[in-house]
Amino acid sequence: MGLNRRATLLAALAGPALAQPLWPDRPIRFLQGFAGGGTTDIVARLIAPGLAQALGQPVVVENRPGAGGTLAAEALARATDHHTIMLINNGFAVSAALYRRLPFDPLAEIAPIAMLAATGLLLLVPADGPRDMAAFLAAARARRDPWNVATVGVGSTQHFVAEALQAEGDFRLTHVPYRGTPAAITALRAGEVQAVVETASAVLGQVVSGDMRALAITSPTRSPLLPEVPTVAEALQKPFELETWFAMAVPARMPEVASTRLGVALRALMADEMLRARLLALGLVPRQPGTPQATRAAVHAEIARWAAVIERTGMERQ
Repeated sequence: MGLNRRATLLAALAGPALAQPLWPDRPIRFLQGFAGGGTTDIVARLIAPGLAQALGQPVVVENRPGAGGTLAAEALARATDHHTIMLINNGFAVSAALYRRLPFDPLAEIAPIAMLAATGLLLLVPADGPRDMAAFLAAARARRDPWNVATVGVGSTQHFVAEALQAEGDFRLTHVPYRGTPAAITALRAGEVQAVVETASAVLGQVVSGDMRALAITSPTRSPLLPEVPTVAEALQKPFELETWFAMAVPARMPEVASTRLGVALRALMADEMLRARLLALGLVPRQPGTPQATRAAVHAEIARWAAVIERTGMERQ
């Protein structure tokens, strides 16, 4: 009997555990669909070192910005090496609801497996802009031409929050998309736009330093890091709650042995007090990863929720 045939027979007789190749057996490509410096990039780079240590292989963060994260999501869906993962956020659910045709099936080809963190979004103005939401609303409603509001792109969560704010606040803004948080903030400083919608964690330093003013936060409660900033619900005196969440996703075709090991590593990582403290210091609330089944159900529910927002706000599907 040849050596190769004998090894194959012995592996089969030893059972599935030995028959399965060790995962991971090479570096892991960690996709995220937005430019560097934004919240998704921050979360990915916080998680990557601990994940690499837990899995015993390098975890290399790869930025693939564009189309509200769909370029990176397509790369994930098409990956066949079983060593490509992705940090998705609300933008994944928004795109699935917004775009009539995507180059991949977000429900069938991508599998979210663990929730990791969440953060509210801020409505930002220049430091010398309106002092509070009431002043902002009064000025916006009095203008003949709408102010410009910057976000990180068409179809992003920030874009949807801007649309929802207009609908609930009864004022108009012109949406101006930029490729990433730094570009949007630069536009605000230059006076190209009069407001920015961005996640609290991405702009916390600029708000605390007084470089710009936060008028309201979309989370259900005030941020402990920005206790003076009211929630949108408080400012508008009506229900309003939208958060950006972050979850790990893999190609749906990834072998169960790989996704299971990844899930175990993530649950251990998210229990680490040092990592949790670093996330909280950035305005991010750590989440319990949960099961892959629960995570997938939650993401699919978010897709349905954003589809309802599209219908309510009258946004045109792309």
